[in-house]
Amino acid sequence: MTSTPLILDGETLTIPDLIEAARYHRRVELSPDAKQKVQRSRALVEEIIADGRTVYGISTGFGELSKVKISADNAHKLQENLIMSHAVGVGKPFNHDVVRGAMILRANALAKGLSGVRVELIEALLDMINNGVVPFVPRKGSVGSSGDLAPLSHVAIVLMGKGEAFYEGERMSGGEALAKAGLEPIQLEAKEGLGLINGTQFMTSIGALVSYDALNLVRNAVVASSMSIEALKGTDRALDPRIHKARPHSGQVRCAKAMRSMLANSEIRKSHTDCEKVQDAYTLRCAPQVIGASLEAVEYAWKTVEVEMNSANDNPLVFPDTGEVISGGNFHGQPIAMAMDFLSMAMAEVGNISERTIDRLVNPHLSGLPAFLTKEGGLNSGYMIAQYTAAALVSENKVLAHPAVVDSIPTSAGQEDHNSMGTISARQAKEILKNVERVIGIEMLCATQGLDFHKPTRPAEWIGVAHDVVRGEVDELEDDRMLYQDIQKAKQMVKYCKVLKVMEEKGFDFGF
Repeated sequence: MTSTPLILDGETLTIPDLIEAARYHRRVELSPDAKQKVQRSRALVEEIIADGRTVYGISTGFGELSKVKISADNAHKLQENLIMSHAVGVGKPFNHDVVRGAMILRANALAKGLSGVRVELIEALLDMINNGVVPFVPRKGSVGSSGDLAPLSHVAIVLMGKGEAFYEGERMSGGEALAKAGLEPIQLEAKEGLGLINGTQFMTSIGALVSYDALNLVRNAVVASSMSIEALKGTDRALDPRIHKARPHSGQVRCAKAMRSMLANSEIRKSHTDCEKVQDAYTLRCAPQVIGASLEAVEYAWKTVEVEMNSANDNPLVFPDTGEVISGGNFHGQPIAMAMDFLSMAMAEVGNISERTIDRLVNPHLSGLPAFLTKEGGLNSGYMIAQYTAAALVSENKVLAHPAVVDSIPTSAGQEDHNSMGTISARQAKEILKNVERVIGIEMLCATQGLDFHKPTRPAEWIGVAHDVVRGEVDELEDDRMLYQDIQKAKQMVKYCKVLKVMEEKGFDFGF
């Protein structure tokens, strides 16, 4: 990770940038140009207040209560009440990287200079990020329009010295966390409560983290599939570039190329060149088509998330160049919701083809390997029940992959009559990701065990590299043992890209 600060300008933030700051605590600062833009929009808000003009979110109530005029004397109370009343999340808290990511994204959105807040407010948010104060934010309660109101309120309330937060691993009151970090609470001015909570930052934070992890998941899936082809004495004929040129979907072409490179010069394949098998089952033959389609879905989600990361998505927006404050609907989470539901389906499909490959590896009627990948079947069950676990996980994913975005429940007395449910979409995507990491881990375990049965015949060089990394984490299964520990190690191996990193360090290029 770079030691230079991440500079927020509202325009150029990337998913890898966010990963470094949200997960690995890279320092975050506001760009000088952004400060000037923020000051200009704030000046317009203060002019509106001084003139006594009626403008939504500045001198009115919110949602259905937007018809209620609020006096300038009650501006502070209005903002405080907004945050207090909207901090209604329930359930377990979000992971710290999700919360930090949402805080960074909110600061980046405000840095565009279209929200009418003070520079001091953004800097107070950055001070929390940089000094290790992580608000306690319950996972449930957002309907994904008018933004992530509930979860963002749990962040804003800590800025005010209220609510709860984590500091140095301990949960405490927000005021205590600020004090221990050497920070002071901030009093919200007009428009600032709305500016803090009227956005899509929690669904987008989850979306960014999951998109990043999903790309690595696809790479792991390509490795696992290639290992399985070797273990099952499959052929690389279906990877012929002419086949994929004839149907040039980008993801398919790149996955086939990576698999072709991995499987080059295999002694195992040469050992069965003249076998009677005409073609492989779909799980092997169509892996580039299936995994490649998921790769393209991941890339679509990635692109959508990065656009949202650099967007102004609160309401109203303040345009100092023309002196206008315009109400709109950029808080609506539909783009992220649809991207996350698409990503959920894509990852679930990666899991589905992996589980079917696992079944083929353990099934002696299909594999040509010892039953359930154990030498003494009957006395030992081998990997029999590991396939059950994979089956349970992919079955669960089929439920989780039901799109949340197709549901909508009206809120705020019908004023907000279509909601995206995007945060639910993002949370489901994250759960599917975790399940598929386990499934791919199980496939790697089974494929590695299958490769061991082919010794001393050697696999392709890159498959051998992957095999050795797995064996560095999990011993060969000779007699039955508690496999849940092996599965956990394999899941961590996939999550932290241990196989990928070794392959790339040795010069392998995935091409995506």
